[in-house]
Amino acid sequence: MDQLLSFHSLFTLLMLILLQAVLGFDNLLYISLESKKAPEKRQSYVRKMGVGLAIILRILLLFALMSLIQYFQKPFVSLHGNNILEFEFNIHSIIVLGGGVFIIYTAVKEIWHMMLIQEHKETDDDRKLSEKMVIFWIVIMNLVFSFDSILSAMALTSGMEYIPQLILMTIAIILGGVIMIALADKVANFLQKNRMYEVLGLFVLLIVGIMLLSEGGHLAHLYLFNNAVTPMSKTTFYFVITVLVLVDVIQGKYQKNLLIAKDSTDDHKAKSSEES
Repeated sequence: MDQLLSFHSLFTLLMLILLQAVLGFDNLLYISLESKKAPEKRQSYVRKMGVGLAIILRILLLFALMSLIQYFQKPFVSLHGNNILEFEFNIHSIIVLGGGVFIIYTAVKEIWHMMLIQEHKETDDDRKLSEKMVIFWIVIMNLVFSFDSILSAMALTSGMEYIPQLILMTIAIILGGVIMIALADKVANFLQKNRMYEVLGLFVLLIVGIMLLSEGGHLAHLYLFNNAVTPMSKTTFYFVITVLVLVDVIQGKYQKNLLIAKDSTDDHKAKSSEES
């Protein structure tokens, strides 16, 4: 109990909450975009329910990882002595790779629909099924994103006794989930009011998927043509995101200036015609 109330423990708890918030950015973006597939009146409920269930499962995952971490990291299938493909897949790598593939698929599918300007008409029964499926995928992807945050949190709290470590990490997960619930509607409403940023969000999601693939390949010790797959660093990830945001802002400003210039030219031509 004294260890939990120490200054070091409180500082560690603050760091854990910040870690959950930073690593939860891409998760929050996915939740906001995925929840749009549910009926409009149920989207807020879907986001809250999805994150709420994910918090419970994330705590269960924490218990499982702390007790069975060696089994998650232990390879169960491998291939060596090959100049084309080598790997050592474990449960952790499979989960991360699967999450990356699904996120890339989701992002590409939504981008393709935007290009086709294709609206999906669903019956009430389809929407009920869609609502359940959206919650399901929010929970599943939340768990995929959880692996990194939980493993990072375990590294941050290493050296502590088992019970205080478990309590601190559980508190951080709950508070991190509450923050996500509070921000989910705000992010979704912002994207709804600023539809042009949806494309940016989907491309950010695409990069998140690529990052997960690179990380999963690294965890699986994946070699392609004798070249090791290395994980994308967080610095590279945030740099790419920053560049994407800047390009989007500059392009939007440039397009706005072009429209203003075009309107000005049209007005000038109209006045010239009237004077003639």
